[in-house]
Amino acid sequence: MNKHRITVAKGDGIGPEIMDATLEILKASGANIEIDEIEVGEKVYLSGNTSGISESAWDSIRNNKVFLKAPITTPQGGGYKSLNVSMRKALGLYANIRPCVSYHPFVKTNHSKMDLVIIRENEEDLYAGIEHQQTDEVIQCLKLISRPGSEKIIRYAFEFAKVYGRNKVTCFTKDNIMKQTDGLFHKIFDEIAAEYPEIENEHWIIDIGAAKVADHPEVFDVIVMPNLYGDVVSDIAAQITGSVGLGGSANIGETCAMFEAIHGSAPMIAGQGIANPSGLLQGAVMMLNHLGETDSAEKIQNAWLKTLEDGIHTADIFKEGTSKQLVNTKEFTHAVISNLGLLPATLKGVSYKKDAVFNLPKYVKKAPKNKELKGVDLFVHWNGSDANELAAMLCPLENDQISLSMITNRGIKVWPDGFEETFCTDHWRCRYKPANMGKINYSDIPKLMNLAIEHNIDVIKTENLYAFDGVDSFSLGQGQ
Repeated sequence: MNKHRITVAKGDGIGPEIMDATLEILKASGANIEIDEIEVGEKVYLSGNTSGISESAWDSIRNNKVFLKAPITTPQGGGYKSLNVSMRKALGLYANIRPCVSYHPFVKTNHSKMDLVIIRENEEDLYAGIEHQQTDEVIQCLKLISRPGSEKIIRYAFEFAKVYGRNKVTCFTKDNIMKQTDGLFHKIFDEIAAEYPEIENEHWIIDIGAAKVADHPEVFDVIVMPNLYGDVVSDIAAQITGSVGLGGSANIGETCAMFEAIHGSAPMIAGQGIANPSGLLQGAVMMLNHLGETDSAEKIQNAWLKTLEDGIHTADIFKEGTSKQLVNTKEFTHAVISNLGLLPATLKGVSYKKDAVFNLPKYVKKAPKNKELKGVDLFVHWNGSDANELAAMLCPLENDQISLSMITNRGIKVWPDGFEETFCTDHWRCRYKPANMGKINYSDIPKLMNLAIEHNIDVIKTENLYAFDGVDSFSLGQGQ
């Protein structure tokens, strides 16, 4: 049988120690893999490569299509970009999967029955990283939620539940506030949920949903979320299992996949030989399942569970009265290896589904909708505080076709009929819409901009207002 060739990076801080431990366990299990090692992270950054990765390293990952990565350090300052984010986006790793399981009573936790999986969209949302300072007082960050991005991650969540025998998929959004962006994610969740009638589905607003995860995680099974919420909630969920250090993570794309621990490089304990390799080992188990090496994955996971049961613990999870032996990295590694082939007695042993197949069709673009221009928002930098005064400056820009309909400041309507108690910054959204039930044309917008220049009004950006298939697709002002 041909071996699976994978790319490995030992990373920074404790990375080399926990990667060596993980590879030793993989080898002892008989996993059918060969490795190509690359260097990424701090040394590459500091050599003058601001991306933290060389072209040859990219080639190795793209050729092998499977990447096992230890934690890396991004140097502070100097404008260095996060390599983790760059890899996820450059390789199209749209799905981040984080199992969050408690190992009660062997790892201390308040949630003994917790066994959930968080599936996080990995490419867009606020993590698109598109930011601009627009005025002295205001910086914007664009939240991008797309139909293809949402469809892919939500379908992956339902397929994951179907393949691995999970009974429920829950969606978290904040669509009571962000009705367009999070509203789209929720809408697509409902559409795709209808294709899986055998799987229970539900939706929670993110704030109460996160509170329920922290208080009653056992009521959840699979949770799917946009990028930012998934990042935050997955760390909360991992922590309340008993330790972030026990969590592994998979990043799955259509062609490539990356597996890692969810913790950082922990430079404060690097080189001391005391790091817990469990997080990276959990990532490696997910990698083996991805490769179809389920026998090795089962053998390693059951041996690891048996080791936890035996009370053989590294310092990060060692507790007097629960743990039996405090061990270092190498001792923990050898304990797992000695348990290969054994099953846990109290913790639930694993049996992974062979030849698991996800039905993930390529995204197909929908027929274009009828798109109609309904107005334009001018965003204005102005240092005054009275919206009535600004409106008096803006009304001369009106004509027979277009008129000023609203001014907001940080989203709240301040004209017409604003409140004097409302605090305003120097960033104003000024909405122009067709006058007298008429229509606005694209040519009206540059005319409006030129008039603004003539009147010394500092327009920092514009946003066209559209209706799609007759439905207005832009937010109202808060208070409208």
